[in-house]
Amino acid sequence: MGEYIERLWRPDDAGGLSRKDRTPGRFLAYVPDELGDHLPILGAEAQEAAEDALAVLARADERIGAGGGYLNHLLIRSESISSSWIEGNRVTPKRLAIAELLHHGPRQALDVVANVRATESAIADLAERDHPITTEDIVTLQHLIEPRLDRGLRHEQNWVGGAGWSPLRADFVPPPESEVPRLVADLARFLTATAGNPVVRAAIAHAQFETIHPFVDGNGRTGRALIHTVLRRADAVRHTLIPISTVLAGDTDSYIAGLTGYRSDPPQLDAWVTGFALATERATGNAVRLAESITALDEQLRDELVSFRRDRGRSPAVPRRDAAVWRILESLAAEPVMTAESVSTKLNVSPAAAHRALTELAEAQILGRTTDRGRLVCWTADRHLALVTLTERSNRVGGADTRDRRPRRGSAAPQINAFDRPRSAQRTDPGIQGP
Repeated sequence: MGEYIERLWRPDDAGGLSRKDRTPGRFLAYVPDELGDHLPILGAEAQEAAEDALAVLARADERIGAGGGYLNHLLIRSESISSSWIEGNRVTPKRLAIAELLHHGPRQALDVVANVRATESAIADLAERDHPITTEDIVTLQHLIEPRLDRGLRHEQNWVGGAGWSPLRADFVPPPESEVPRLVADLARFLTATAGNPVVRAAIAHAQFETIHPFVDGNGRTGRALIHTVLRRADAVRHTLIPISTVLAGDTDSYIAGLTGYRSDPPQLDAWVTGFALATERATGNAVRLAESITALDEQLRDELVSFRRDRGRSPAVPRRDAAVWRILESLAAEPVMTAESVSTKLNVSPAAAHRALTELAEAQILGRTTDRGRLVCWTADRHLALVTLTERSNRVGGADTRDRRPRRGSAAPQINAFDRPRSAQRTDPGIQGP
């Protein structure tokens, strides 16, 4: 159990603040206990839930295997897209993939692209178990994710939620800035030194980090990256990054209630760990289904290409394994958006050969064409992107089928089933700025 410290709110610069927010007063900032380097004792139900979640992670990681590494990027994209919708940015998997390839597009999409790359880099940097995690590592993680801010821990009081811009009206007030260095150093020791169930460790680390809220901005994204860091360092997952936080944040009320219980007296740690473990299982199930769906879709698209070539009298009907059209087809899950230039560079073929292969896949209705003001911008694997959309939506409703339960905010459900051929009218996108 932590403690509350009474503080005085008297804004130095009240310009632009409402009358209520300008009003001085006293508020309580919460200071959590240090975690130390040992896991707390849990009740039997919470311990069992964590062990079940760990077993589910292990089975899924083995099932997906090393060949499923392409999923990491898709799942991190999915997590970042969900975060963007929660934060009010309208980003879809297709818009994100186009912005990522072309390096331009809506500002929101470019911000999410930067977050995806920073998250992947940061997780990789902290995954090495021989490297002790330090405060500086956590600072670097946040700065990679939010580079536009000054680097370092916060030097001012912050708060979370509320009706206005005042800690007096906030939903939660983290510890004073003077306590942050000590608490982050303790969290770093916990991340490095603790042993035991990685699901429990990830649950506690995430809740503690969000309670400290050690940065001016980017706390949510950094806290989500720490979940991946804990699981990867502990070898709970070796091949796949599971977007657990997307399931947690999909039910905001339960998530906030769980964090509030974690900070209560006595702490409701069992309830938090149990909820985190269930979110882990749901997110893992969605990751496995995505991998299986992509495998099935890839097989179907290979059959479609062969049938198309046979119907057109092209020989051979089954392209050589080293043919550009076949190599593009094999890479659609990892590269769902392409240009002739990107294919030419990646496959080391001429731009003309790349263009011919992409055109053939579009004629076979395997790829769609995205245009801007009548000009071809890129080719897109719309059915692969539809699968990512379905996974992202399902995570945000707790792993359920979104036909029966829709996310309150987020990408619309794909207009076509991911395994149906797109109609010709759907092969041309209304433009990269479109919905």
